[in-house]
Amino acid sequence: MISEFGKKNRFVSDNQFTSNYHSRRKQRNKNRINQVMFKNLNPLLHSQLRLAIMSLLVSEEKADFNRIKEVTQATSGNISVQIAKLEKAGYITVTKSFKDNYPNTELALTSQGLEAFEEYVEALKGYLNR
Repeated sequence: MISEFGKKNRFVSDNQFTSNYHSRRKQRNKNRINQVMFKNLNPLLHSQLRLAIMSLLVSEEKADFNRIKEVTQATSGNISVQIAKLEKAGYITVTKSFKDNYPNTELALTSQGLEAFEEYVEALKGYLNR
């Protein structure tokens, strides 16, 4: 829109402002609802890849790095970062060794990790039953 002075009008119309305002407000409300609704979920396990790793370890007592990579289809770098976070939290143990002259990383679930996973699943069930 050109003003009487020949410059472009930088202001948005009332309709555009109202639309953007309501869109932003809706998103803010949605974020607040998610924060309140999911506050009981363990944020460490709420990550898709960490949850997949933990789920695999619950079903298969131990798993090596290649098995995790095969199941999750994630990159080696991303898996390494997520493993480090789970290990730091005490949810898994990491054992490094060599197998046929190749490095082998084996993961196992700790009792603390199993307990955290079970609590996470129970919290999810609680949300589903609401």
